[in-house]
Amino acid sequence: IGENSIFTIQQFLAELKNSDVNGALSYAISARLRPKLMTATGAIAALTPLALGIGTGAQMHQPLAIAVIGGLVMALPLLLIVLPGLLKLFRKKLNPEN
Repeated sequence: IGENSIFTIQQFLAELKNSDVNGALSYAISARLRPKLMTATGAIAALTPLALGIGTGAQMHQPLAIAVIGGLVMALPLLLIVLPGLLKLFRKKLNPEN
């Protein structure tokens, strides 16, 4: 979450110099939308057999897989919905020039 948030904030601040707040937000979120979704989807798909307890010794790794999947599922709405709202709310503190 941290790395994607930092990249999104950097893109937002860079684009804010060339366009308005809404345009900068939409560009910053949409520019890395596909990599975020592909990474989360791939990780969730890879961890699903462990989370379901399929396979030998899967019961030992099941709680970890469930926790990681839950974190990935919660990270996407935070990055795509909450972070843009916070950026819009605190844009003057992030970029005092405007």
